[in-house]
Amino acid sequence: MKAKSAVTTVLATAALGWLTRAAWGLPSQIGASRAKVRPYAATSPRYRDRQFHNTDPSSMMLPGSETGIVKALITRGSAGRPRRPIPLATPLAPVEAADAAVTWYGHSSVLVEVDGYRVLADPVWSHRVSPSAILGPSRMHPTPVPLADLPVLDAIVISHDHYDHLDMATVQQLAATQKAPFVVPVGLGAHLRQWRVPEERIVELDWDESTTLGELTLTCTEARHFSGRGLVRNTTQWASWVLAGPNRKVFFGGDSGYTPRFADLGRRYGPFDLTLLPVGAYDTRWADIHMNPEEAVQTHADLNGGDTGRGLLVPVHWATFNLAFHSWSEPIVRLLAAAQEKGTPVAVPMPGQRIDALKPTAQTPWWSALG
Repeated sequence: MKAKSAVTTVLATAALGWLTRAAWGLPSQIGASRAKVRPYAATSPRYRDRQFHNTDPSSMMLPGSETGIVKALITRGSAGRPRRPIPLATPLAPVEAADAAVTWYGHSSVLVEVDGYRVLADPVWSHRVSPSAILGPSRMHPTPVPLADLPVLDAIVISHDHYDHLDMATVQQLAATQKAPFVVPVGLGAHLRQWRVPEERIVELDWDESTTLGELTLTCTEARHFSGRGLVRNTTQWASWVLAGPNRKVFFGGDSGYTPRFADLGRRYGPFDLTLLPVGAYDTRWADIHMNPEEAVQTHADLNGGDTGRGLLVPVHWATFNLAFHSWSEPIVRLLAAAQEKGTPVAVPMPGQRIDALKPTAQTPWWSALG
């Protein structure tokens, strides 16, 4: 009996230690409380009943699908992961930023060059996209470059507050190593303040509001998504972004379901030399808030006034974190098939690779042998 009691004590102690490690730092990771967010969020006309809303009625998940998702999580095994290591390109940063180019670091983290300016969007350098250091989706490839090795930035843009787009450790390091402002959707600045980003470096915008940095205009635009870092949802705004210089324009989609509102954005802000659109983590059970590859091709056309062949489409929001149930390379297989049918130019960089939208080079299908 004493031996059994000792084993029970050891197991209980181990379990307690594991739970403590899993919960370590959660309050800081979650960010600002609803009470701290509300004064900023309440300035928006889109903030009603203590939360933000999509223009189109949207559900985060089809009613009754929760049981099926839990079963799928338990049984998916290695689905969504490549069979072989994901190759990395050596990031190149020319002395002068280009007219329209992008370096993809994985998932939705991109360095955009537009008319000589550099904008870092949705930077996530942590190993996990989770409030816990030992639980949650982990990277399937390393970051291609250390944060400290990034070139001097003109702005840092965030699309929304989910962990795979807003990462506390990355934000804090960028606050320490760069001088660029953080340009974010309204309400999200409260998280940055909680993490001690200086007030003078925080710019909060609502949909269709802009800020200028020299000749660069950053416009917060509509997306069809949701927000939340804890149990409470939609306390901060979510957005896409228009990055416009005097001559060139880039659209950063962040994360969004398909919506006809993109055609409105195209008429108001387009056309675009480069569109960066999410193509992964889709599922019929949450189709309202994550577009699939075919919808990404349609969104590209909508943003360019129906011209499927204008500008370059570069896919993001895939390959780095396993967040759904499709196979690893399926987003790109489907994207290229849809793009070919519509005559849409597409470039698929490997993590770390830089693509010049005005002078794209021939690519090898580096993803095809990975599964």
